[in-house]
Amino acid sequence: MSTKPPPKSNTADELLTVKEIAALDRCSEKTVRRAIKTGLLQALHIGPGVRILRVTKQAHETYRKAQRL
Repeated sequence: MSTKPPPKSNTADELLTVKEIAALDRCSEKTVRRAIKTGLLQALHIGPGVRILRVTKQAHETYRKAQRL
């Protein structure tokens, strides 16, 4: 009986940094952090501290769609 391991996900490719989001949206990193703090943009806190933030591509797309309205 052979079991296959689950397919590897490229989550590292799907996560964006605050700097990358700022570049894509042509705004400052402070604006991105403010959107995260107010809950407009969902982010993941990576590691034991809360200083490292990553945003999924899907969360960024949702944020962009909401900002167009």
